Amino acid sequence: MRLWQNPKIVFTLLAIFLCGAAAGASVMRLTFSPERHRGGMYWYPATRQASLEFFTEKLNLTPEQEHEMSSVLDDFMTYYQTLQAQMDDVRATGKQRIMKILNEDQKQRFEKILETYQSKSIK
Repeated sequence: MRLWQNPKIVFTLLAIFLCGAAAGASVMRLTFSPERHRGGMYWYPATRQASLEFFTEKLNLTPEQEHEMSSVLDDFMTYYQTLQAQMDDVRATGKQRIMKILNEDQKQRFEKILETYQSKSIK
């Protein structure tokens, strides 16, 4: 039997991968300022309107196209914010799981490490 066909091995590798992803996301969330890991476009209502006006002018959108573009931007914002909230949950869960396995001394050192990374990322 090939190794990848053994369910125990596949499950173990999947669990390791998911734990690593959660730990990595947690460390990223805790060590970098939100501005550094936000990435991509992040629209607030005011900038959304500015974006719509920009596209309307630069692309010479018709009123119908402008209406459709507005809908697309709204959908994108909703989708992006939902993903961001999910990532926040993954990061928080990862930190909680990490804290559960550490003793009190390790927890204090872990918090200091996170503070060090946060102060470096702000500079």
